[in-house]
Amino acid sequence: MMNGGVVAYPTSTLPGLACLPTAASLDGLYNLKGRSADKPVSLGVLSLEQASDLVHVPPTVIDMEAAFERGSITFVLDAVTPLDERLGGSRVAVRCLAHPTARALVKRFGPITATSANEAGVAPEGSAEAAGRSLGLSSHAVLPGTCPGGLGSTFVGVSSGEAGLEVTVMREGVVPATVVMEWLTNRTSNTGETPGTSHDERLKP
Repeated sequence: MMNGGVVAYPTSTLPGLACLPTAASLDGLYNLKGRSADKPVSLGVLSLEQASDLVHVPPTVIDMEAAFERGSITFVLDAVTPLDERLGGSRVAVRCLAHPTARALVKRFGPITATSANEAGVAPEGSAEAAGRSLGLSSHAVLPGTCPGGLGSTFVGVSSGEAGLEVTVMREGVVPATVVMEWLTNRTSNTGETPGTSHDERLKP
């Protein structure tokens, strides 16, 4: 990975595809997936504390991360400094990874991409090994491990608006939008958040 390579790895939902958040590494990742450059990928981190080097993390996000299973929500947040547009530019998606193999990868290399390990338009595989084979990766570029499969993480956007903090379910995943909104509703009177729902086509796996 230090030389711009891409690695398939297991996560708590779907197999992930990791590279370092550098321009050259992202070139390789996007070429491998056949992904359009206008569809940014998320970053996997160990914790929101680590993510705070890259994005602004409001208290609401800290509370939400603690309320749900680790790795089940990806947060789209304002960047401290704009990143590569393929990482979202001024709005970056970060996910606290839960799978021990994924966490070991981040401990070694720092934040990594957390996009699903599949070609654009192709259904994800159920294991990192199968994903690696389907993408034509060599065995040394695959960290073995099966994944639960099913839905990916739920994307939740958090930003500052005229009415206060605005929280939006951008892509429904393992945590249903209704559950997220119910959690938010229970806090609205105390935090001034403005819950809402929308969908962003750029955030497909």
